[in-house]
Amino acid sequence: MTQQNVTQTERLWTYDAVRKGQSGGETRVVISDADVGEYAACAQNPDPRYRMPNAGPNAGPGAAPLMAMPTMALTYAPLLREEIAAANGFVAQERSTAARRQTPFAKCELRWYRPVHAGETITATRRVHDKYERRGSKFVTFRVSAFDAAGAVVASYDYTCIFEYASGQRAAPAGNPAAAIRPDTDAVPNPAQFLTWHDAKVGTPLPRTLAVGETTENILRKNAQRLAGRPSPSNIHTDEEFARQNIFGGAVNAGPATLSYVDRFLGLNFSPLALYNGGSLLMRAITPFRAGDVVTFRGEITGAGGNLYGQRKAQCRIRGVNQRDELVCLADATLTLG
Repeated sequence: MTQQNVTQTERLWTYDAVRKGQSGGETRVVISDADVGEYAACAQNPDPRYRMPNAGPNAGPGAAPLMAMPTMALTYAPLLREEIAAANGFVAQERSTAARRQTPFAKCELRWYRPVHAGETITATRRVHDKYERRGSKFVTFRVSAFDAAGAVVASYDYTCIFEYASGQRAAPAGNPAAAIRPDTDAVPNPAQFLTWHDAKVGTPLPRTLAVGETTENILRKNAQRLAGRPSPSNIHTDEEFARQNIFGGAVNAGPATLSYVDRFLGLNFSPLALYNGGSLLMRAITPFRAGDVVTFRGEITGAGGNLYGQRKAQCRIRGVNQRDELVCLADATLTLG
C-alpha cells in the first residue's frame, strides 16, 4: 500500500494535513500529593520539597500544600497530539495501523506565572500554533495553556515535534560503555549555595553541576505517569523494535524527561520560585538520551537586568553532555531573582 493510499484510507495526520489552529479537547486534572511525588521520583529528584507532603492529617498547623516541580506542567497539562488529530478527523501517525511512525520531540519552551500546588484543579487547552520547514525537516509546534479554577493562566508551553526528518535515520551507538561519571542520585538543594542577584554576572558559572543517569526502568516509569489522555504503551521510548525503525535508530527517553532533569539542575542553583515567578525555560534536544547514558548538566549566567515590573531577571544557558562527550541538550532559562 502506498503512502498516498494509506493517507486516504486513514486520513493520516501528516505534515501537509496539519493546519494552524487545529485544537483538541480540554482536560481537567486534580493534582494530588501522590502525583507531585511521583513526578519528582520520575525526575530522579530527591528534593524533599516535592517528595514529602506538607498538608493533610499528619501535617503541622498552617502547613502549605505540596508544590509541584515547575516542569510538571507537561504532565498536568499534557500535549496529547494524538487527541488533537482525532478531534479534527485524522489518525495520528503514532496510531496508524499501516504507516505507523513517531513524530518526536525537538524542543519546548515553558512559561510560568505562579506556583502550582497539590489540591488544585488545572484545566488545559491545546492547539496547533505553527508549522515550518528548516533545512529540509518539517516541524509542528503546539501551544498548551494551563488554567486554575479561577480561569487564570498558571503556565503555558510551546512544544515542537519533528513530523518529517531530512537526514534519515540516526545511527545508534555501537555500545554503551560504563560511564566514567557516577550519577548524583542524592543531590539536594542547599539554599546557601543559591545564586543571588548580586552574583549574577555574565559568565559566572552556576555553583552546582548535576549528573543524571538514565535507565530503561525509569523511562518506563515516566511513560506510565499520565494524568489525562490515553496511554501510549508502544512508542520510541518503550518499544525497542519500533524505535529501531524510527529516526533515532533505537529507544530513547522522552524530551519532557530531559526537561525534568534540567528543572532538577536549576533547583540546585536557584529557588523554584525563580522559575515560577514569571520565568521561562527553552530546551532543544540535540542528541538522544538513551538508557545507560549519564548526562552532566552545567550552566552559566548569560545576562542580567530588570524589566518593566521592577523584577530582577537573569538568563542562563544550560548544557547537558553525555559520557561520550556529545551535547545532548541545550537550554536557556530566564529567572526572577530576589
